[in-house]
Amino acid sequence: MVNSNKLIQGSKFRFTVLTPYLIRLEYSPSGEFVDCPTQAVVNRVFPKCDYDYIETADRIEIITEALRLFCFPQRIQNGFTADNLFIDLRADLSDYNGRWHFGDQLNTLKGTIATLDQADGALPLDEGIVSRNGFSVLDDSSSWVESEPQRFQPREAGYQDLYFFGYLHNYRLALVDYYHLTGPAPLLPRFALGNWWSRFWAYSAQELLELMDQFDDYQIPLSVCLIDMDWHLREVDSRFGSSWTGYTWNRDLIPDPRRLLTQLHKRGLKVGLNVHPADGVRAFEEVYPQVAKQLQLNQELEQPALFDLNDPQFVDAYFNLIHKPLEKMGVDFWWLDWQQGDGNITSGLESNWNLNYLHYLYAQKNSQSALILSRYAGLGSHRFPVGFSGDTIITWESLAFQPYFTATAANIGFGWWSHDIGGHMQGYHDPELLLRWLQFGVFSPINRMHSSDNPFTQKYPWAFRQPFQSAMKEALVLRHQLIPYLYTMNVSHHEFGLPLVLPMYYSDPDSDFAYSVPNQYTFGSEMMVAPLTSKQNQETQLGQTEVWFPDGVWFDFFKGYGYSGGNKIRVLRGLSEIPVFAKAGAIIPLDHSEPFTKTSELPEIITWKIFGGASNTFVLVEDDHNSRAKTQVTLDWKSRTIKLQVEDPNHIIPAQRQHNFSFTDGKGWYKFQLLAGHTKNLPANQNKEFEVIDLYREWFNRLQNFQIGYEAKRELLTVWDKNNFTASIVALRNLAQGEVYDALFELIYINQNTKGNNG
Repeated sequence: MVNSNKLIQGSKFRFTVLTPYLIRLEYSPSGEFVDCPTQAVVNRVFPKCDYDYIETADRIEIITEALRLFCFPQRIQNGFTADNLFIDLRADLSDYNGRWHFGDQLNTLKGTIATLDQADGALPLDEGIVSRNGFSVLDDSSSWVESEPQRFQPREAGYQDLYFFGYLHNYRLALVDYYHLTGPAPLLPRFALGNWWSRFWAYSAQELLELMDQFDDYQIPLSVCLIDMDWHLREVDSRFGSSWTGYTWNRDLIPDPRRLLTQLHKRGLKVGLNVHPADGVRAFEEVYPQVAKQLQLNQELEQPALFDLNDPQFVDAYFNLIHKPLEKMGVDFWWLDWQQGDGNITSGLESNWNLNYLHYLYAQKNSQSALILSRYAGLGSHRFPVGFSGDTIITWESLAFQPYFTATAANIGFGWWSHDIGGHMQGYHDPELLLRWLQFGVFSPINRMHSSDNPFTQKYPWAFRQPFQSAMKEALVLRHQLIPYLYTMNVSHHEFGLPLVLPMYYSDPDSDFAYSVPNQYTFGSEMMVAPLTSKQNQETQLGQTEVWFPDGVWFDFFKGYGYSGGNKIRVLRGLSEIPVFAKAGAIIPLDHSEPFTKTSELPEIITWKIFGGASNTFVLVEDDHNSRAKTQVTLDWKSRTIKLQVEDPNHIIPAQRQHNFSFTDGKGWYKFQLLAGHTKNLPANQNKEFEVIDLYREWFNRLQNFQIGYEAKRELLTVWDKNNFTASIVALRNLAQGEVYDALFELIYINQNTKGNNG
């Protein structure tokens, strides 16, 4: 037996201790082991860690700080089995068995799946790398290996290659090490974090430009215009087959493509084109003669260039003859809509994964803002952002599944899901449903509006009556304002391995409450979101959801009133309101420039929303290609001061930038300006400049909107007693029930908490 450094090797098996919590398990029928990267795993170099090793006549043991591996070499005949390999957790998690036998069925907190096509509600998810049981297994046995740079080959038949994750409840460390093993999530370009417009619709160039101008007229900011498949020829001779694949502009709709792209760029938009590449290049395409010549095809017989990414000659033609000329016209990125399963001409690397891999590699070489929109292709797909989740049905059930689906994908490192916000097809018309979906989109990784070619599924806010129109606009404006915060979280995801959206159990893995709110999640380092995903109650005219508040104080992001942590309560909001919360000490930068900042530019006005109760430091990160600026805001809660520091060696921040501050302690808002290098003393809450948070007014307004009897409203108005929590609750119980009770109890609860928030 070989035992050196981190490797313990027998004739046909090998174990590698990567960290005290992570062990690689390999069986090779030939005794030849894989050290090169695979499709999923790209880096096995971890810092050295200590372990103990025991070898006896019939077994070996590997003992780390967290794990104890038992292997019985003489029982290994044709690979690992439950009879010859098991691992114990060296921890007493008490509620469950801490032993894993090879082949045991896993029970993780799940990961993600390839698509939500045709989804109308919840779907089962694949496994992830974290579990309440404390362990999980990543099976990389089917991954192809990178035998030489950018060249992959299949594994030896019967090869077993698994990674045992025994991180107990340290989910964050498990995720960080997963990214170390499988590669970091790339940094998204800034424009990807704004509002995307997309629709499956045969727009003419003039129609599309007029639509973009309408968004501008209604003062709704967009950053991306995504053009679905009607940009290319759709009506082709039947002898060529399907019209899904195309690379030739439809000049009946778009007579001057270069002008269209130029005009969209002048409006501050980045442009992506949809492509279904499975049918290759056929004789009707403008580019066919060049492709046929390079690939030596018979043009007389209209021999097609079959789609085959395992053929280097086709790959060269695909990128350099087909895509590059379109990019020179002004196409910024591609929407790769692969739906054909494997589809290989020869036995080769799976097409969807290979398509994403090669396209993103090509994009990185040719652009400083590399991006693709594509379908998930299994382990390692997080290295090719962004993921397109597919064509969902327009129902409340579809919306209700998406927050959980989005957050849970972090458990397999997939942090950049892009959904068809508002749903794609079928379903029914419900302005409230679209509004709530848009509000979720604001607080999801990518906010991309999209729908089918049904003339009634349009999602222009101005197409809806009030109050929906205004609320939709407010949501889209807020998304644009959040870009400074989102970009900083984007950097954190790339550099430190923490996705923007995480399930609540990452905040407190040992709390049962954390697992009871599947649609609630943290949104970056400062915020927590619980989207509303069901219709509002007719009596209260409010939507509701259960929210768990982790320990500490939490503030309503919009209104500033506080909630004490350690509790789970029903939270109710009106049509224009979203249950979004900021932790005590939260510091959140917003772009408040007027007119709206183009996403290719940095904002001139930053408003910092700051929430009291704890000290904190936030570093806003801004990039300009190869230059980086950092703006640090520090809240010292003990001394009640805020300090602003700017590090901008290459002067990429606008020279006239203005820093506005909006501070709350849960009792009121205080607004002021601050210059770089200065410190500001926060006022006491009785300061005249404070705008007091009036909970009684909130109580009155909720009653005003209730669809109940006038006398019942008058009685409920008398329940409010800001100085006696118990008396208010007793009186409320005697007068109300159901959601009326919940809506008013929430305000009594907030009032009770507010008394201690200034400490």
